[in-house]
Amino acid sequence: MKHRLMLATLALALASATALVAEPLRAQEVRLYGEQEAVDPQDVAAILGAPRKIKYRALRLLDEAPAAPQQMALATTGQADPGAHPSTAAATVAAAADGAPAAAQSTSALALPVQFAFNSADLLPAARRQLDALAQGIKLLPASRAVLIEGHTDAAGSQVYNEQLSLRRAQSVRRYLVAQYGIAPARLRAVGLGEYDPLPGRDPHAPQNRRVQFRGE
Repeated sequence: MKHRLMLATLALALASATALVAEPLRAQEVRLYGEQEAVDPQDVAAILGAPRKIKYRALRLLDEAPAAPQQMALATTGQADPGAHPSTAAATVAAAADGAPAAAQSTSALALPVQFAFNSADLLPAARRQLDALAQGIKLLPASRAVLIEGHTDAAGSQVYNEQLSLRRAQSVRRYLVAQYGIAPARLRAVGLGEYDPLPGRDPHAPQNRRVQFRGE
């Protein structure tokens, strides 16, 4: 009887774990703007000011000892230690910390088709209208809110070249926001992802992948 009760408890814990883990790890939507589309600063503030990624803590069954540190990887990888005992695997499931809701806001980032000179990080004048509206949206956020600037390319060209070009373009956007709008440099972090993260459902060579993406940190 006790054995059956433990198995039932384990099954319930694993089922709950799946519900808790799947939602935060699910791909979230990106708001992609067209070249001629106006950017609303209020929308920018709403997307970039959305709640940060959910933090996790480990759960354990009441009759189990605390899990070893190396068995806590599920919170970030979604997988338990393959050599762990089943009850330990259940003990390392992820749960939303501090009462945070499991469902995150669906739109986690916005992407602009920022125009640069060919094979260059030099901003073209046509890019400034959308970046100006973006800057106004960032200024609506609390001063403590940081923004990640991601440079992206399509899959044409070498991987190393694309990573370097995307980084230089993200840094160019960062310099523009700092110089033109006085946004504190410490609030803006630039990274280059190259061709690594194409838009969901798009061909990696699609021109829409040549974008600069922004998300709150």
